[in-house]
Amino acid sequence: MANLTRRNGILKRAARRVHTADVKVFRAVTRFRRGTLTPVMRLFTVAGTAGALWGFTAAVAFVLGGFQWEQLLVPWAAIAGSWILAEASKYAFNRARPHAADLQIAPLVKTPSSSSFPSGHSATAAAGAISLSAAYPALVPAFAVCALAVMFSRAYLGVHYPSDIIAGAAIGVVVSGALAWAL
Repeated sequence: MANLTRRNGILKRAARRVHTADVKVFRAVTRFRRGTLTPVMRLFTVAGTAGALWGFTAAVAFVLGGFQWEQLLVPWAAIAGSWILAEASKYAFNRARPHAADLQIAPLVKTPSSSSFPSGHSATAAAGAISLSAAYPALVPAFAVCALAVMFSRAYLGVHYPSDIIAGAAIGVVVSGALAWAL
């Protein structure tokens, strides 16, 4: 019983430290808000919704690349799997969005009603970028920049903490890796 109490105390302190760091980094990111950057961040967020950017890119590459089914189905499966896992995880964690916890920062887009943790946009961005990079290695830099822009847009626009984004990206990496290993 004493070990359980001690572990709970350690976990609570660690969670507080993560939250404190999250708030600091989140506020620092929102200080970068500029009128010219905001429409670009909104564009990346909209494009990244439910993995649309990555699914569309895979479909175009499928058509232009000679209709190779694995180059379409593998990215789609990675994107869908990571999105499903991220969305299901939101119910387990039920973390409030940043604007609900910090009224000093207003979101720059309509905020979803779902939990903040983990970021579904980040999960699908990581899964899409990784699976497409495996199929089209010459485009790795473009995929990486787009994935990072989708992820950064979520904090910039005020709808996710950094740890939400990191956890979402981790889900995308794990799902993509598991799919690649399975195949």
